[in-house]
Amino acid sequence: MQDNQPATDALIKPEEKQYSYLNLGPAHPATHGIFQNVLKMDGEIIIDSEPTVGYIHRAFEKLAERRPFYQITPITDRLNYCSSPINNMGWHMTVEKLLGIEIPKRVQYMRVVIMELARLADHIICNTIIGQDTGATTGFLYLFQMRERIYEIYEEICGARLTTNIGRIGGLERDFSPKCWDKINKFVEDFPAKFTEFSNLLERNRIFMDRTINCGPISAERALNYSFSGPNLRAAGVDYDVRAMNPYSSYEEFDFIIPVGTNGDTYDRFMVRQEEMWQSLSIIKQAIEKIKKEPAGVYTAKVPEYCLPPKEEVYNDMEALIYHFKIVMGETEVPKGEVYHCVEGGNGELGFYLISDGGRTPFRLQFRRPCFIYYQAYPEMIRGSMLSDAVITMSSMNVIAGELDA
Repeated sequence: MQDNQPATDALIKPEEKQYSYLNLGPAHPATHGIFQNVLKMDGEIIIDSEPTVGYIHRAFEKLAERRPFYQITPITDRLNYCSSPINNMGWHMTVEKLLGIEIPKRVQYMRVVIMELARLADHIICNTIIGQDTGATTGFLYLFQMRERIYEIYEEICGARLTTNIGRIGGLERDFSPKCWDKINKFVEDFPAKFTEFSNLLERNRIFMDRTINCGPISAERALNYSFSGPNLRAAGVDYDVRAMNPYSSYEEFDFIIPVGTNGDTYDRFMVRQEEMWQSLSIIKQAIEKIKKEPAGVYTAKVPEYCLPPKEEVYNDMEALIYHFKIVMGETEVPKGEVYHCVEGGNGELGFYLISDGGRTPFRLQFRRPCFIYYQAYPEMIRGSMLSDAVITMSSMNVIAGELDA
């Protein structure tokens, strides 16, 4: 090499090249949670990444195996806490499958309303944060008022907002109040205009498109190899949705489409969630009409041995008091069995694998957490991209820290 020739990368032997290492997390605000990624960097280019999980190790499954079935619902709240009602309903349906309980249609439709509201809240959080991470704060602040409206509906149903503990094995704790219905109907009426304005801010925004198209892509084949599900899989072009493929809670009676992408990149993941919010709104409207045709006042199956009786009955009827005591203390007999039930969570297929030996607690319980599965693909998805792309790729994957290490 001549003295005046620049020492370019092409003239440097691989063993002579030096890389820098960067800790992205675990306390970095851009990671939106307790994640650590050790990035191997060549300037601003990511050569490789090593993710670390375990910063929020709460042993959910072992905690659940030492609790009566009735007391496990609050544990499921802490998985994907952005759409915790879906987790609650998924667990209740799993136990109902083991017990062979048939849920009244009205209750199934009410559950659909709750779950689709939760999906809307989850997608609102994910897509507004993608915008925030690309520098578009306006949409983030503007659409969050609709998320707040959903949380107010939760409050009317169960008294809680984030970790909801909504519902019970066999149905719901109580019927929707008139005030709750007013809030639901008002939300359905107001959401389209607000959401349309948010969509206009980003969907065809040239800066946003330049930042997200071809950012963090994954092919359909690789997504399936990693066992992707939910919007991340559909963005790659695979039209798999648990609500359509393995219907539960009477989803087979609803008309909705499954939006899919083509490139599996950040923009496709954003757009799939955008369309899914319109579909969720449509499903809620259909469910409201179906509820009107069902007998009023029904909010639980007729299984007093598994479903807590109303408080006024507990205070005045000895039989109701006995059932209440047995359920709360975990003394109700549960048959032996092995079941798996899954629901379409806000970020993918959420499954519960339950083994019962007839005791008062599960013998074994395994949660299929979608985040834990698709986060393993993160190093592959950001390899060769810029450091700034790593942040919005993680945001578009909707990685929730509570699901990473149960």
